[in-house]
Parts: sequence; structure tokens; C-alpha cells
Amino acid sequence: MRSIPVLSDLTAESLADFLRALPGVDAVGLEARAADLGTRSIKTSSKSWAIDTIIKLIDLTTLEGADTPGKVRTLVSKALVPDARDLTTPRVAAVCVYGDMVAIAVEALGDMHGDPDQGKVSVAAVATAFPSGRSSLAIKIADTQEAVAAGADEIDMVIDRGAFLAGDWWTVFQQIVAVKEACRRADGTHAHLKVILETGELVTYDNVRKASWLAMLAGGDFIKTSTGKVAPAATLPVTLLMLEAVRDWYAATGQRIGVKPAGGIKTTKDAIKYLVVVAETVGEEWLVPHLFRFGASSLLNDVLLQRQKLASGHYSSADYVTLD
Repeated sequence: MRSIPVLSDLTAESLADFLRALPGVDAVGLEARAADLGTRSIKTSSKSWAIDTIIKLIDLTTLEGADTPGKVRTLVSKALVPDARDLTTPRVAAVCVYGDMVAIAVEALGDMHGDPDQGKVSVAAVATAFPSGRSSLAIKIADTQEAVAAGADEIDMVIDRGAFLAGDWWTVFQQIVAVKEACRRADGTHAHLKVILETGELVTYDNVRKASWLAMLAGGDFIKTSTGKVAPAATLPVTLLMLEAVRDWYAATGQRIGVKPAGGIKTTKDAIKYLVVVAETVGEEWLVPHLFRFGASSLLNDVLLQRQKLASGHYSSADYVTLD
């Protein structure tokens, strides 16, 4: 890997040169490795750990036009107490809502609003004309600033895929930089910025690699696969490719960047495959809320069901990755 350019030194030309010089993706090899990792076994003794880890890494999400304050409060209640029958069940990492619902979520969380690495629950807000990303930069910045002012801990922004696919990488880069600055709070701290690539619209693995590096170069704290509104959403090969980019970034800079697959991950069995891919690609140290998330609305229900089965001894190996 070539040396990583400094953000302040980048120009449209140097950014393009860097992205064009990235090695092409061996699609067959990538998919074969993802398929192999997806069949790796976990030890029977690790099932409970895997289930609780998945719960701790979920961004519990509602992103519908029909969302109401009542629905958001219900979502927060589920985030805080996922299983009222078993209060040992861990909390999720965050609730993810539209910007106009941030204040509702913050109020509902009360004293439990905070750092998920410390057992509390963050509030993530989608912004920048989610899910299309098609608005002026001024609107994207205002959208972000409003959510941060309302108490959002994390901003999930969407890139302008039209500009990216047209080869206007500099515009996409500048917009991420501007949105990152809009995440700044009055006290000088920043809300974490998750950059949604919408990989289902990027067409090729090479584009996913380029977009991942572009987002990291621009200052993204996380790279995220999808909005969940476009098919395909998260896939194992795409997530593996993004994790490899994060791994290489860390090797070159010493900075850890998070990854968030979102959309389409609905079962415990599938989620465990992602845990294996993370552990095998970047290491288990990434399996913490500030470095890995699942964006999901229905995954939690299946994970809780499997947790209950495990506690009662009525689980089936078919519910998991092949077990030792």
C-alpha cells in the first residue's frame, strides 16, 4: 500500500491519482474467501458470547415516513430493555432515527443516553438527504447541524452516488469533509460520522474499494454499506472488502475506522457470519460498539429468540453457523 496522503494536502488531482492507483479487486477470490469465512464454525461454548455480542453491536433502527414520537419511544424502550423476561440481556449500541426524532430519542433515553462502550445507548441520526443524498451541500450541512444540536451522538450520512459514479470524486470528498465539520459541537467535540456508501448502487467491487478509501481519507469515523432502502444492501463479500480497507488503513496510519453493514441481516446465523469475518479480517478487538455495528430493524427479535432457546436448552444447531 502506498503512503496515505494527508487530508489537508489533498487536491482533486492527487485524490484521483490515489484512488486510481488502488489495486483492482479479485472478485472471484473475494467471494470465495467470504463464502469460506461464512462456513467457519464457532465453538458451542461461544454461542452465548456471540449472541450477546450481536445485541451490543446493533443500531436498532426505524426510518419510515410514518415514524411517530410514540414509535420512537417504543424503540428506545426496546433498546434499553430488549427482553423484559431476562434483565441480564445487554442493551443495544444505539437507536437510529431521522433527524427530527433525535430530541424524542434523547429525552426517552434519559440518564441511559451515552456511550455504548460503557453500557449506555447512543442516538444516531441519518442526515444529508437520506436516503438519496441528493440535495445541496448547504442543506446537507444544515441537516447535520440540526441533528447534532438536538443531541445526536452519531451522524449517518449518505454520499452522492451520482457524483461518485460520474467520476467526480472530489465533490464527494469535499462534502464528507464539510459534513464532518458540521458534526462539531459547541464544546469542540464531534459526533461520530458514519459514511454510507450505498454499495448496492456502486455496481463494482472496485468502486466499493475506492469509495471506502475516499470516505476514510475525508475523515469518516465509520464506513457503512447501505441505507437499507436499496437492494442489495449488506453482503458478506462487500463487508469483507470494506474490512480489508479498514485493516490496511490501520496498518498505514494506526487509526481504527469502524464498519457498519446495514440492511438485510435478519437472522442470528447470518449475524454470526459477520462476527467471524470481522474476527478473521481485523481481529476481535473490532467487535466493540465504537468499531462495528449492525444496522437492523428486525435482527434483534431473532437474536432474542435464539438467546431464549439457548437459555432453555431448546436451541438447534441449524440456528447457528456450523458448530464444533
